[in-house]
Amino acid sequence: MQNKEEYLDQYMKNTHRLGRAVSVISLILLLGAPFLMGAVLGAAPDLGAVARGFVSVGLVWTISSVVEFLVYTPMLGSGGSYLAFITGNLINMKIPCAINAKDMVDAKSGTRENEIISTLSIATSSLVTILVLALGVALLTPLRPVLQSARLAPAFANVVPALFGAMGYKYYRQNIRLAAVPLIIMSVLFILVPSLTGSTSMMIIPSGAIAIGLAYLQYRRRQKEGRI
Repeated sequence: MQNKEEYLDQYMKNTHRLGRAVSVISLILLLGAPFLMGAVLGAAPDLGAVARGFVSVGLVWTISSVVEFLVYTPMLGSGGSYLAFITGNLINMKIPCAINAKDMVDAKSGTRENEIISTLSIATSSLVTILVLALGVALLTPLRPVLQSARLAPAFANVVPALFGAMGYKYYRQNIRLAAVPLIIMSVLFILVPSLTGSTSMMIIPSGAIAIGLAYLQYRRRQKEGRI
């Protein structure tokens, strides 16, 4: 048992060491790519324009990035978080894959089991994504008439809502009353203020606060009634 714990501790240390190194390398490559292309092509970006663009949209996305980090990291664990944030596409691919894998083995967030399951599931998702993208690039021209078909356009426009609707219902049905209130409030808010659809990550904070507040009130009521 002691050897197992020592191995897991060493595994976590190596995960953080490798994850930090690859994150820094990825950040340097992402930020260096436009400057490298500008130097080679003789068309360096206007740093003043870049700064003005960042001020207009970067601050919002910075807050959104912090929120996503705080929300997703406990679900994904260390290894899964490094892989997910480096490879990207968290909402559409990585989060659903990790949650589904965790539910299949009944792992709890924050446990060693969830750490391993999350890392394996996201690594598999990343490899499958790379394979699908490679095939997509190779078959882009032959499949273009099919992908641009008017009949398939509604399906492609609703892939994400269908995916998260199916996943969300599994959790909603566990406590329909608790899930319905924030869902209705956020739905009405998005209908009345359509511009908020571009800030869905930011809206996690108020909707999550509503759900937590209602859950706490429900807990206190049951506690007073002696049902807990």
